[in-house]
Parts: sequence; structure tokens; C-alpha cells
Amino acid sequence: MTIIASLLRAADLPDSPTARLDAELLLAAALGKSRSYLHTWPEKIVTSEDALTFAGFLQRRRGGEPVAYILGQQGFWKLDLEVAPHTLIPRPDTELLVEAALELLAATPAKVLDLGTGSGAIALALASERPAWQVTAVDRVLEAVALAERNRQRLHLTNATVLNSHWFSALQGHTYDLIISNPPYIAANDPHLVAGDVRFEPASALVAGHDGLDDLRLIIKHAPAHLNAGGRLLLEHGYDQAPAVRDLLLSEGFEDVHSRIDLGGHERITLGRRPC
Repeated sequence: MTIIASLLRAADLPDSPTARLDAELLLAAALGKSRSYLHTWPEKIVTSEDALTFAGFLQRRRGGEPVAYILGQQGFWKLDLEVAPHTLIPRPDTELLVEAALELLAATPAKVLDLGTGSGAIALALASERPAWQVTAVDRVLEAVALAERNRQRLHLTNATVLNSHWFSALQGHTYDLIISNPPYIAANDPHLVAGDVRFEPASALVAGHDGLDDLRLIIKHAPAHLNAGGRLLLEHGYDQAPAVRDLLLSEGFEDVHSRIDLGGHERITLGRRPC
């Protein structure tokens, strides 16, 4: 007989700050229970079928596969989202974009665009917090569009729309009060691309040219044509790219350009306002 406590002790995941948490999340999923159940009932007997499922999860995690992909879900903001290997895993630092957007616009009717939505994390978080906003989420990857739409439907967010578009390509003639994006911003030769969980995520959602700025340049160049007067552009970028992004915004005529600091103390997001 195998009990919960012994399975957790034997998990033997690679030593990391999240090893214990990873094991608990995987075992809870294998059992179809919550993490609190594991601590409340550590002496409960685990069926051989559930133990085999847990062993399979552990094998995948030992190979470096992110827990979010193994479980097919990830928490972001106040939402539980379905995730899949063709989209990025939503990260806590990106919640800074949501916080900034909620500060910038009142809870009155507004049109918001999320470029490169992936799982829909940013757009759906905003739609859930601001029922009066009409939020449009776009992605060029059809699988990502389908995933974001499933998340939208499951969360019953009728004020969000998910479309297939390569940045602004399908949005001619449409303007917004706020454009927000967490685009690819990693340089093609960045060593982080072959290390840790990132190597399992889609390169197309990570890499943006030799300096990581290709997609940011494109968005900043074309955003003014899709912003209402006084509208804002809000961007996530790499920890060392804020000065370059500020320069790009200023060169396209944006005003009130400034950056904000993430949980790690880095300038992680930058924003600007289209002149009135």
C-alpha cells in the first residue's frame, strides 16, 4: 500500500525552490483533489492507477517540462486558464500589465486591444475586472486563438472577443483607447532559450530578431494609427530593454513615456500616450 505522504517523500524532483510545490500540484492532479487534501489526509491510501499517473507526471517534470503544460492549466490574476505548448505560460510579472491598465482607464466604457494574446490571459483578466470595457484579443497562431476562445467561453466573458490577426493585420479601420501587449522580446542568441522551462515554450512567442526588439518596433510603429487621441500603448519587454523601448515610443511621437518596475526590481513595462 502506498500513502500520500510516502509518495511525496519519494517524488525526487530536481532540487529547486519549487520542487515540493511541483510535487504537490502533480499529486493533487493525479488524485483529482486539492493541495489542501494532501496535507489534511497524508495517510490516505493511493490507488495503483493514481500512483502510476503521478509517476508519469514526475517523469515529465524531471525531463524539464513545465508543470503548467503537464496539468494543462495555470493561474493568472484571479483566473484559472487552460494552457498548451503552443502558447506561453502566463507569468506573475505580466500581472503588472493588468494592474497598469486598470489604473490607466476608468471603469467606464472603453475599447481595449490585446496583441498576441496567447492563452488570453491579459485580455480575459481585463474583461473580468471591467465589464464596461470591450476587449479584443488577437493572435496570429490559430491554435492560440482557439485556446483563448475556450478560456473566454468557460469564463463567460461576453465583453471579450478573440480574433485571428498578425498584430494589426486584420484590424484596419479599428481604433482603441488602450493597446496592450506582451510580445516576443528575447534575442535570437539568448542562452536562456535552451535552459529551464523556457525551452518547452514556442520560440515564435519568445524570439524577436537579433536584439529582441523586432516585434516591439513593429507594434510601436503601427499603434498610433489604431489609437484614439489620448489613447495609451502599454508594453511588456525584457529586463534591460526599457531605455530602447522608451526611445522607440518617443521617436513615434508618444507622450508621457515612462517605465514601471516588476516584482524583481526591473523596468519590465513601458507605456506612452498618443497626443490628443
